[in-house]
Amino acid sequence: MQAQSNLVGDFLHVVEMAAIACARSIGHGDRKHSDHLAVEAMRKAMDKIAMDGTIVIGEGERDEAPMLFVGEKVGMGTSFEPIDIAVDPLEGTNLCATGASNAIAVMAAAEKGGLLHAPDLYMEKLVVAAPAKGKVSLDYSVAKNLAIIAESANRKVEDLTIVVLERPRHEQLINDIRSVGARIQLIGDGDLSAAISAAVSGTGVHALMGIGGAPEGVLTAAAMKCLNGEIQGRLRTAENTASKEKAEAMGVDFDRIYFTDDLAPGENIIFAACGVTDGGLLKGVRFFGDGIRTASLIMTYKPKTIRFTDSVYVRGGEDILIRF
Repeated sequence: MQAQSNLVGDFLHVVEMAAIACARSIGHGDRKHSDHLAVEAMRKAMDKIAMDGTIVIGEGERDEAPMLFVGEKVGMGTSFEPIDIAVDPLEGTNLCATGASNAIAVMAAAEKGGLLHAPDLYMEKLVVAAPAKGKVSLDYSVAKNLAIIAESANRKVEDLTIVVLERPRHEQLINDIRSVGARIQLIGDGDLSAAISAAVSGTGVHALMGIGGAPEGVLTAAAMKCLNGEIQGRLRTAENTASKEKAEAMGVDFDRIYFTDDLAPGENIIFAACGVTDGGLLKGVRFFGDGIRTASLIMTYKPKTIRFTDSVYVRGGEDILIRF
């Protein structure tokens, strides 16, 4: 992928612009407006990048997006190397609208074919950190997986915290986790942010379990490649928003477990996220009198780099006092 070091800076700017735009709507109670602001800002920033980008994971059918839809071309033109791009301009639209924690603006990119074009379905997911990678399985019982995760982390099952989306469909999963003594952190939205937390130490989160969006699973896989974590996913038909026939026409196998490298097979992966509201990994956008401060995470797979970046955008003249 061309001039990866340049694209890292470009993509960091993209997620920052999306986060700043939608952060102005935090707590306003209008999730669609928040999402629109993020989409518009992200699209505008992408158009200024020297790349031939194609959206392979976009806003999708559920959002009826007029831009950043699957198949849309972004960037300055076809004279550059083709790049596949996955975006979620505002992961956690409800979180932003209500002022809750862990809303982020996020994108991932790879060489052409480096990110799975996942249909707009739901996906059963299991996300773990490096010590449990290759040991757990979606085919195992919840109790067996938790025992493996605990042993890999050199702790008791009772000391584990598992993140689960708070949905009626997860009633049995929640009962299974609690029956073996593990703790649960229920979240309203934003399983991508939670998945990243599960893959790194120091967050107090040890795994993510449950059913969420398949497109978000591809973004999670891109992050897991950079973090040495693992996602396993199995596509579901019962809760889908696209028809089973359409999904099967795309080559979807509903019986298959998709692993990290199936969802994000690329070698030149870049992953970028910027906090919108305060969260466990990233602070949200902060506005002060003469500027804006953002907190972002930018990662690459080859070379494997992970950077936490604070940016201050100064709005004003030469006499403005810079705040850190």
